[in-house]
Amino acid sequence: MKKIIIFLSISFFLLELKSVYSKQEIHLTLNKAVDIAIKNSYRTKQLELGIQRSMHWLRARQASLRSQVYMNLQTPDLNNISEYKWNSDLGHDEIVRQNTQRWQSDMSIKYPLMLFGYPTNGYLSLNHKFYRYLQKDHGDDQVDYYNRLYLKFEQPFFLPNELKNDLEDAQLDLQDIKLEYINERVEIIEDIAQDYYEIFDATYDNNIYQNQLTYLEQAQQISDSLRQKDGSQSFDNEQISLEIANVREKRYSSQSRLRRRLVYIKQRLRLNSDDSLYVTPLVKIIPVQVDLPGAIRLGYENSPWLQRLKIRYRRSELDVENEKAQNAFHLRLEVTYGLEKGQPSFYDIWHEFDNSNSITLNAYVPIWDGGQRKERIQAEMLDLEQRLLQIEEEKEDIKNDIRTAYTNLNEYYDRSHKMLNSLELAKQITETSLQKYAAGQISLQDLLQIIERTRETEQNFLEVYLGYRQALLDLMTETYYDYEKNVSLYDTVRLMLD
Repeated sequence: MKKIIIFLSISFFLLELKSVYSKQEIHLTLNKAVDIAIKNSYRTKQLELGIQRSMHWLRARQASLRSQVYMNLQTPDLNNISEYKWNSDLGHDEIVRQNTQRWQSDMSIKYPLMLFGYPTNGYLSLNHKFYRYLQKDHGDDQVDYYNRLYLKFEQPFFLPNELKNDLEDAQLDLQDIKLEYINERVEIIEDIAQDYYEIFDATYDNNIYQNQLTYLEQAQQISDSLRQKDGSQSFDNEQISLEIANVREKRYSSQSRLRRRLVYIKQRLRLNSDDSLYVTPLVKIIPVQVDLPGAIRLGYENSPWLQRLKIRYRRSELDVENEKAQNAFHLRLEVTYGLEKGQPSFYDIWHEFDNSNSITLNAYVPIWDGGQRKERIQAEMLDLEQRLLQIEEEKEDIKNDIRTAYTNLNEYYDRSHKMLNSLELAKQITETSLQKYAAGQISLQDLLQIIERTRETEQNFLEVYLGYRQALLDLMTETYYDYEKNVSLYDTVRLMLD
């Protein structure tokens, strides 16, 4: 029994030790929160896999511009059937019994024709055809061998260049998903920054109430000293105690809000629920140089959504090109040049070849379609116009959003500096007022009002400071440029993907 108790005690101790060491104490900053969010984001992982998939598709399309070697085999092609066939000598159908065997191989080396590195949509191929054909007739075997080696040239005219368009489509796919990835990264920064600043707000607000409590406790100590000298000061002490109780209750409410925000962000960051998070609300007001026309230009150049709209516009252009080719006049040229031989003997088909040449030009000439092609083209042209309007609308939205963020940044920057000076003055006045209250130069009511004004000043400063941080965040997410660090978010992420 004693051994069991010892064993259980050790087990509980080890479990507790494991629990303690599995917990993390994380000093959360905005950069750390963003890094954790990106690392644990399912969405970014999906997009990274999508980028890899698109890169494989692009390589596959690029590989299609190189030679292909393939073989088709018909081994065997056996027919032992009876069927109706027309007999021109008799002038009517008759049932004919077939008994044939065909063994055939077709091998081809096919190469897309390139002109100065540009695919022409034509193909040049080296082909070899060989087969053995056996017919049985009344117990007799008739065997024929056929051997052909030839070059083949195929070229369509007045049709969309499928090779070029397929390659461009794959490039657009890869570019599009990379832009989506960049956009997702910045959206994560924006979302996590909002959550982080809410925690910053709750933490700073909690400190404000703590500062107020500190002043009130100092006032209470002064009141205690005055009461010992003069018993009539007991009412001041009771009033301060009541004020302290009210402020503590407000602080408890602020702490509760902070706990809820910390739990929420742990869920957003996919952290362990046992991890401890804390935020140090450091105020950082850095002067940034923002050139408005330059910021708007960055917004146009770096906006992933605007670039994706341009990709859609290019795809609409390809759709117009394809529709114009549908049911339109076009030509297909096919030229072959080679050697062939057909003999009953296998050994005789490898020498004394005959020429094997051909040329075929197929022309498709539309005559009447009831206006179907014209309407389809018009529909695609209207889609093209819609894409242009979407691009112009997005550019207008980017310009307006950047102007708003720029105006807010300058306004909140100036207000933050003024409020910071006011806050320092309020604290000095409070310290002086405590001394005056101790000297009996001001009443308790005056002191409490001054302490309350100091708290309001701190909260006003917090509101203005968070407005300044939000304006910086808005400007960064609209231009994809971090003006505090002088770093392009767009270029940083793009270089990671290249």
